[in-house]
Amino acid sequence: MPYRRTPQVQARLDAQRAAVLRAAAELLAERGYAGCSVAAVAERAGIATGSVYRHFPGKAELVVELFRGVVGREVAAVREAAALPGDPVDRVAAVFETFAKRALKAPRRAYALLAEPVDPPIEAERVVFRRVFRDVAAEHIGEGVRTGLLPPQDAVFTAAALVGAVTEMLVGPLTTNDDTAAELRPFILRALGSRNA
Repeated sequence: MPYRRTPQVQARLDAQRAAVLRAAAELLAERGYAGCSVAAVAERAGIATGSVYRHFPGKAELVVELFRGVVGREVAAVREAAALPGDPVDRVAAVFETFAKRALKAPRRAYALLAEPVDPPIEAERVVFRRVFRDVAAEHIGEGVRTGLLPPQDAVFTAAALVGAVTEMLVGPLTTNDDTAAELRPFILRALGSRNA
């Protein structure tokens, strides 16, 4: 007869898993990917290292799950900003401004999520994130083109280029430049070819 976990055992394992993810999130924000070792996560969570492996095969798998949760919240915030009143150009600018402001509030975590050298599974998640972010911006760029607010252009291409440019702008200034968010709107408007640039 196969072993079945009691509800109490499952609740304890679920709580332990949540503690591991919380500890990993804290370490990622403080020390980045390099400082988010399984041993450090276990110590922060107050459990044995082997207990972390009960929930995740290794560091990469742990950080992938953590990354998905963080990115999910960032994408939700960007989509919310894109849904605010205004014309399509304003919504595109709001997407990138929201992304930048949130990144600048947690610079170490943002660097870990955007640019720090990581294992291939996390890099694959970055690609997914950039594509989602690109698609949110492209939707509004396309609307701007259709309504005549923006000159003809390939909305997906422009959005992808903006995602790359804004990410690059943020990587260097994440810890040094408070003016990045303020400089962003004029840059976005010029890149889009907006008449308001």
